[in-house]
Amino acid sequence: MIHYLRAAKKKNLTGVALVRLDFNTKVGDWRIESVLPTLRLLIKTSRAIVIMSHYGRPRAEYGLKIKDYGFKSIINNQKSIIKKFSIKKDAGDLARLLKKKVVFIPHFDFDKIRAQIAASPRGSIFLLENLRFIKGEEDNDVRLAKMLASLGDFYVNDAFAVSHRADASVAAITRFLPSYVGLELEREIISLSRVMKEPARPLVVVLGGAKAGDKLGVLGYFKNKADSILLGGGCANTMLALRGMDVKKSLRDMDPKDLRLLAPLSVRHNVIAPIDYVWRNDAILDLGLKSVRDFSKILSRAKTIIWAGPMGMIDSKRYQNGSLAVARAIAKNRRAFSLVGGGETVEFLKERHLDKKFSFISTGGGAMLDFLAGEKLPGIEALKKSKRV
Repeated sequence: MIHYLRAAKKKNLTGVALVRLDFNTKVGDWRIESVLPTLRLLIKTSRAIVIMSHYGRPRAEYGLKIKDYGFKSIINNQKSIIKKFSIKKDAGDLARLLKKKVVFIPHFDFDKIRAQIAASPRGSIFLLENLRFIKGEEDNDVRLAKMLASLGDFYVNDAFAVSHRADASVAAITRFLPSYVGLELEREIISLSRVMKEPARPLVVVLGGAKAGDKLGVLGYFKNKADSILLGGGCANTMLALRGMDVKKSLRDMDPKDLRLLAPLSVRHNVIAPIDYVWRNDAILDLGLKSVRDFSKILSRAKTIIWAGPMGMIDSKRYQNGSLAVARAIAKNRRAFSLVGGGETVEFLKERHLDKKFSFISTGGGAMLDFLAGEKLPGIEALKKSKRV
C-alpha cells in the first residue's frame, strides 16, 4: 500500500517533515512552484520542515572523489565547485515564493543539524546543501540514509524527477521513517497512469531529443497502443537511417544494442518520421514545412497527446520551427488531454508562455520516460515498501 500525503494529512504529521524535492533546473522556478502545495500543507501540520535536494552532477562532471569524514563531508577545498553547484540560491527563491524564512544549512554535520532543528521555533523551514556533495547519496548508501532520516519524524517524497534513481535520499531512506507520496508526485502518478491505461483516442505520442535509445521503452510500450508516434530530432534521424536514408552528419543513435532494438520499430506503420527536413552542413537540424503541416494535422485530431523531447536543435532560433509548431498545435487542441515532460521541452514552452495551454506538465524527464515505459521507479517502489506509521 502506498501512503498519500493528502489522505494522511491529519495523522502523525505533527513532527519534523523530511522532504525530498528536486530543484535541479536551469531556467525559472517551475519545479519549486510545483511543490508549493505540499510545503504549504506541511507548514500547517508539522513542527518544522527539512528539505533535501540536489543540483547537477559535480562528481561526474569533475571526476571527483568525495572524501568520507563520517558523513560530515563536502567537496574538500573545492570552493569554485561548491559555488557552482551549491543550492543556496534555492533557499532564497523558496523563501520568496512561500513568503517565509528558509534557513540554508551549508554543511553535513548531522549532530549540529539535529541540534539546530531541535532548538528552532515551530514552523521553521530548513534547506540542506546539495546532497550530491556528500559521499553515499548516489550509491543509495543505507548508512547515509539512516543519518538523513535522523533529521525528521516522517518522510515525504515530492521529487518525481529523481524517483527513477535509487539514491539514498529517495530509496533507502524509506526504511527508517513513515513515508508518504507528496501532492505533486501524486499528480504525476495519476496523470501518467491515465495516459497509459485509459487514454481517449486517437492517442498521439511525440518523441524527440538527441538519443533514440532513451525513448526505446516508451516506443516499446506504446507501439501497439498509440495511433501515431511522431518523431523528431535524433529519434527521427535514427529511424530514417534504419530505413536506409543517408542522414550524413545528422545526430543519431549509434549504439549497436539500441539499433538492434529500434530496427523492428522503424518499420511500423504508426511510427512516423519527417518527410522533409531543414539541413545545414550535411546535418538535419529541424522539421521541414511539409512535416510541420502533417504533424500539426495529426495533433489537431488527437484526444490524448504525450510529448517528450524537442523536434530540432532548439538551442538556435533558426531550428525551433518544428518544436514551436508542435507546441502550438497541441496548445490549440483544447479537446485533447495533453501531457509534456523533460526539462528542455518544458523550459522551451515556458519561455514562450505556452505551458499553461497543456493539461499536465510533468516535472520529470528520465523519470517520466521510465514510468511511461511501464518500468518500476525505485523511489515509488520504496514508498510502497516503506516503514508503516
